[in-house]
Amino acid sequence: IQVVESGGGLVQPGGSLRLSCTASGTDISAYTMRWHRQTPGKRREQVASISSIGNINYSDSVKGRFTIHRDNAKNTVYLELNTLKPEDTAVYYCSIDLRAAGLIWGQGTQVTVSS
Repeated sequence: IQVVESGGGLVQPGGSLRLSCTASGTDISAYTMRWHRQTPGKRREQVASISSIGNINYSDSVKGRFTIHRDNAKNTVYLELNTLKPEDTAVYYCSIDLRAAGLIWGQGTQVTVSS
C-alpha cells in the first residue's frame, strides 16, 4: 500500500493550493484519510481527517480555511488550502488509517507561503 501526495508549491499569503493524495494497493473507501503537516523542530500536526462515511474534522488552526474531501472512485483525497498564511508553511503529509494496522504515510509535499 502506498500513498503519494502532490500539489504543493510556493504561494503568496492569501493564496490557495489544492493538495492531492492518491493511494494504491488498497481501496480507500473503507478507511479514514488524514492530512498532517510538519515544520522543522516541531511535532507533526494533524490538520484534517475524513472518515469512510464522510465525518470531517479540522484542527483549530485551519478550520474555516482548509477543506478536505475524498473521491473514492479515484482513490484520492484532497485538501483545499485557502487564505494561506506564512505559518501554514510546512511539509504536508497524507496518511491512510488502517486502524489496528496503523498509518501508511506518503512522502510529503512542501507548501511554502511567502511574498
